Formats: sequence, structure tokens, C-alpha cells
Amino acid sequence: MRQAGLIAGAAVTALVATGAITYAVAGDDGGGRTPSAESADAGFARDMAVHHQQAVEMSYIVRDRTKDEEVRRLAYDIAQTQANQRGMMIGWLDLWGLPKVSSEPPMTWMDMGDMASGKDGALMPGMATNTEMKKLGELSGKQAEIFYLQLMTDHHQGGVHMAQGCVDECTVGVEKRLAQGMVDAQRSEIGLMADMLRERGAAPRS
Repeated sequence: MRQAGLIAGAAVTALVATGAITYAVAGDDGGGRTPSAESADAGFARDMAVHHQQAVEMSYIVRDRTKDEEVRRLAYDIAQTQANQRGMMIGWLDLWGLPKVSSEPPMTWMDMGDMASGKDGALMPGMATNTEMKKLGELSGKQAEIFYLQLMTDHHQGGVHMAQGCVDECTVGVEKRLAQGMVDAQRSEIGLMADMLRERGAAPRS
């Protein structure tokens, strides 16, 4: 709970900071140029918005399936943070006048368009399948807590990989900073979730 409280505080700070830059100029630190639809900036915004949406859904599911305050607090923090970030990324696409969907496979901007088959709804690495989402909604108590923590650990690992790709390849400064914040926060939460799983006699799936 102590660590969860620290992360919750960091999440609030991140929300305030990111909220303050939501309306930053589209070409921030990018020479005033609007990113193209095929750019890493646009690809990351599109893909991570989808990735985040599933994390929000998983978090609200588990809050209804357990009374454990530590898990419920973590799930709430993840849902609020990622919903806020998702709104920012969709807002940037609107600001840039770019489509929110692409005919190219997810992660093409990272030259990894063949990484995920999309089988059973897992569109990108780390994403849960439709079957896993259904299972989460059927579990309760400790079983739901463990499965959520395992799914979210996988989800964060995939998210960190994608966010690091933006840190390396994106050109819009405000987006690169958001991506670095995702890397730092989600790595911290991965460590927290490993501890929470250990307390429940379980471990990450990979």
C-alpha cells in the first residue's frame, strides 16, 4: 500500500503536467512541421490510444470483481492516467488533421507490423485476448486480482516497448516527453505488481 500510494501521487502529478501541455503546438520541437500520417508520431498516438483503452477496460472490470483496496486503488490510478493520456493522443491527431485509424497493421511505424497477428483481439504485443478479457470478467476475489495483475504486467511490458519506440523515433517534443513518462511510470508499476502478485502467492506470467 505504501508503494501504491507513492505511485498514485506520481500519477496525479503526471496528470497535471500532461494536462497542462494538451494544447501544445502540434510541431513542438519539430520545426513547426505537422507529422505525416505515416510518421512515428501519428503511429504511436493511434496505436497507444487503442492499447490504453484496453487497460482502462481491464481496470474497471477488476474494480467490480474485488473488494481489495490495494488492487482497486491501483486499477483506478491506471484507468484515470491512461484515459487522460488517450484523450491527449486522440486530441493531437485531431490537431494534426490525421486519421485515427490506419490501413497499415499496428506498430508499422516501428517496422514491427508483423509482431501481433490480431488473433482473438490481441492487436499489439502485451494486449489481452478477447478470451482473457471474458475470463477476467468471470473471476472474483483473489483469483480476479491475480489474473488482472498478470494481464496488466504483460500489458505494461508491451506498452513500455511501444513508448520507448516513440522516445527513440518521434519528433514532436511534447509527445516524446509523454512517452518517456509512460516508460518510467509503467516500469515502476510493473515492479509494484510483481510485489502484489508475490503477496498473493503468484508471479507474472513471463
